[in-house]
Amino acid sequence: MSTALYRRYRPESFTELIGQTQVTVPLMAALKSDRVNHAYLFSGPRGCGKTTSARILARCLNCAEGPTDTPCGKCASCIELSRDGSGSLDVIEIDAASHNKVEDARELRERIAFAPSRDRYKIFILDEAHMVTKDGFNALLKVVEEPPAHVKFIFATTEPEKVISTIRSRTHHYPFRLVPPAQMLEYLAEMCASEKVKVDEGVLSLVVRSGGGSVRDSLSLLDQLIAGSEKNHVTYERAVGLLGYTDLALLDSVIDAFAAGDAAEVFSSVDRVIQSGQDPHRFVEDLLERVRDLIVVGSVGLAAKNVLRDIPADQLERMRLQVERFGKAELTYAAEVISEGLTRMNGATSPKLQLELMVSKVLVPAQDSSETGSLARIERLERRMGLGGNAPATAAPVSTPVSTNTAAVPTNTAAGLPAVSWDVMQSSWGDVMTKLASISRSAWQVVLPQTPIGFDGSVLDIRFANEHDMQVFKDGGTSSPSEVLRKAIFEVLGVRVKYRAVAAHVGEPVVQVSTPKKVEPVALVTEPIAKVEEKIEEVNQNRNKLIDEKAQMGDSVLRDVLGAEPIEGN
Repeated sequence: MSTALYRRYRPESFTELIGQTQVTVPLMAALKSDRVNHAYLFSGPRGCGKTTSARILARCLNCAEGPTDTPCGKCASCIELSRDGSGSLDVIEIDAASHNKVEDARELRERIAFAPSRDRYKIFILDEAHMVTKDGFNALLKVVEEPPAHVKFIFATTEPEKVISTIRSRTHHYPFRLVPPAQMLEYLAEMCASEKVKVDEGVLSLVVRSGGGSVRDSLSLLDQLIAGSEKNHVTYERAVGLLGYTDLALLDSVIDAFAAGDAAEVFSSVDRVIQSGQDPHRFVEDLLERVRDLIVVGSVGLAAKNVLRDIPADQLERMRLQVERFGKAELTYAAEVISEGLTRMNGATSPKLQLELMVSKVLVPAQDSSETGSLARIERLERRMGLGGNAPATAAPVSTPVSTNTAAVPTNTAAGLPAVSWDVMQSSWGDVMTKLASISRSAWQVVLPQTPIGFDGSVLDIRFANEHDMQVFKDGGTSSPSEVLRKAIFEVLGVRVKYRAVAAHVGEPVVQVSTPKKVEPVALVTEPIAKVEEKIEEVNQNRNKLIDEKAQMGDSVLRDVLGAEPIEGN
């Protein structure tokens, strides 16, 4: 039978304690200068070295060469308080969880009166001190405040706020912290080398993540993996299965499917998670962490290896290729959706349902009217046009002469952006209709049966099923279906369009739905802004007119200009 790793490698001096320099350095300085207090309070998360530090302090105080900051390890006291020692009669460890009443405090006061049997000090270590009742602390108050010269107190607790203030004020408080991942990773690698165990790449990262910064928890998990390994070789697959994390290949397939918009692959991956019996909550946590890593890689580029130290080089390179297929806003939007889904899964009766709703929302940012969702849609459109991507710049921008001929390159003169092609309009028409439905359901019902048949960068050709649909499309002023569709196209594609209505049957003349006055190309650099605004206003005033108002006569004036109907009678 073997002893647990955390017991075999328990530190025996302050120099062996990892990740707690904020505690060890001042304590060693106090020991060197012989300014040791009569009571100490060690607080911090579990498994970070509180009780171990209390034992080391006891060794330093009772060492034959002490008090010293480095125990000799040879005297009787040091040997008895070592990791393999039987314990010292003058160092009493008390479990405060089971000795927390007034009667226990009275018994402790009686024991304090006796001098040490052999060593310099009688040291009382009260573990889990927050479990002592208020009356128990009050019974100890006087003896903690003014103990005999041969007595030292060391309180260890995970919840220092539960220790009454009158006790805390009489102690030197040292807060312990969780060990940083990089330092823990190095420490575990040393343990594996000492145990002569071969560990696959990525296994120790999983152990560090599962341990959560607790040295004892991390060593316990590593001990479990080593015990369950064959021929002293811990494989990555066995570690993933035992610790319950998501396999990297599955995460990669989900991320690639998100980038490609492949809903079939995403839902297939979700089904594999459920069918394999994996916890959906853990899968979402792993997915959120992967998206976070992608955001880091996309933000800092090659410097990501200094931030994500526990990720292997080949995985970082794979993540760099993945991040080039996303925009920063898309990754931020995905992170927000996944984080929200993770919160909703807590206590949910059907985690699978919440998981499927979450991934569907990531796939369809057009449904999200927030700023992040809008930016995600814009970046997705830019990628379709060949303008987007999240790849870091590899060279400085080269200055190129700008042509003075504005007709050479088709642009949106109002915004200075490249024109949208007919192919882009076709591929984005589904997003436009989704956006239109979210703005106005009635406008969506009018536009849905109609068919867009062409787009030249500014004029959209639409074939209407009949004359009535064409009339309904343009009627209504600023709230007409044509205006609502114009708004939806602008929000999805960033371009303001005009319309040309085409009749469904052969021989029907092509009718211009919006016939703004001809506007000469505007040079944004040379013309005043006021003139541009006047021309835009002039265009807006001429929208949704089927024919020129001056050419209208009779009944058409009543219907189209005044909005009236002639009275039929005898």
